[in-house]
Amino acid sequence: MQVDRLELTDFRNYRHVELQLGPGLTAVLGRNGEGKSNLIEAVAWLATQSSFRGVPNEALVRSGAEKAIIRADARRGARDLLIEAELVAAGRNRIQINRQRLQRARDLLGYLQVTVFSPDDLSLVKGGPGERRRYVDDLLVARAAKHDLLRTDLDRILRQRNSLLKQSGGRLTAEVEATLMVWNHKLVETGEALATERERLLTELEPGLCAAYDQLAGTPAHVGVRYMAPWRHEGLAAALAVVQKDELRRGVSLVGPHRDEIELRLGDLPARTHASQGEQRSLALALRLAGHRLVTEAITAPPVLLLDDVFSELDPVRADALMAHLPAGQTLLTSAQGLPPGGVAELVFEVEAAPDGSATVRGA
Repeated sequence: MQVDRLELTDFRNYRHVELQLGPGLTAVLGRNGEGKSNLIEAVAWLATQSSFRGVPNEALVRSGAEKAIIRADARRGARDLLIEAELVAAGRNRIQINRQRLQRARDLLGYLQVTVFSPDDLSLVKGGPGERRRYVDDLLVARAAKHDLLRTDLDRILRQRNSLLKQSGGRLTAEVEATLMVWNHKLVETGEALATERERLLTELEPGLCAAYDQLAGTPAHVGVRYMAPWRHEGLAAALAVVQKDELRRGVSLVGPHRDEIELRLGDLPARTHASQGEQRSLALALRLAGHRLVTEAITAPPVLLLDDVFSELDPVRADALMAHLPAGQTLLTSAQGLPPGGVAELVFEVEAAPDGSATVRGA
């Protein structure tokens, strides 16, 4: 899987830029705030239809412009792809694959796949369980697009069930009970299925996570990852029965896969509370690299690896180790401090912002 050409018009702080990309490592260099990350953000948007920096689509349109265009020539195996997206500040975005417009966001899944690491990924280790659940569910979808339906079904069921609980006013009338039984059945069916897939994925992920962490740290360390869902012992149906009164009183679903934890351990201790900052950063990157490996095995081709400002999160030893163990395939990397001494890129672009804030790229 590879992006051969990237063209942006009125995206972020780019009026227009066109880049020819190679199959190996491309380094995008420049000072902070110049627009380096915007380039790989555009590639990631074409794969996910969202910004990995968590900003709304209207923020991706250059100030003063009505719309932004992202266009990429890509390859997936022997298939050539022209992926085009029109992002509007207000209204519905348009996406085309080989000049055919997509009707649903889900239709884009599987054409272009990426693995993104950014400084915000420290939250995978330090943040709340929602970040880790999202990481696991995103991996499930990347390995098999059918899991996107499982995830969206769960979200829909929880919305409907929570609405019913709130409207009940804490009273279990016959009508509320009958409707709640319907949503309980759906939640049990979908929730059990999603939890099973999460557990299976984490079992497959752990060996690669250990290997990736050892490569980055330079010393062996036992890294563990565990799915923590107390309701799994008795089953979701029984767990829902236990908390039903509390759910009616509070008006929210209190048990299920939307509340589960994914625990990361370094040695015998939880990494969230006991690992050092450097260890947590290495573990966050190892999670992305291990996930990248799993997806590569599942789709038989490596996703495009996007590393945003990765060296700011690593000491020199770990930075050298990353460069020495980059996975095969196409990598786009941004850095404000250049490459480590032993790092060699196939292509190097330098980004510089003009006084008006618009960015230019040297080497394009």
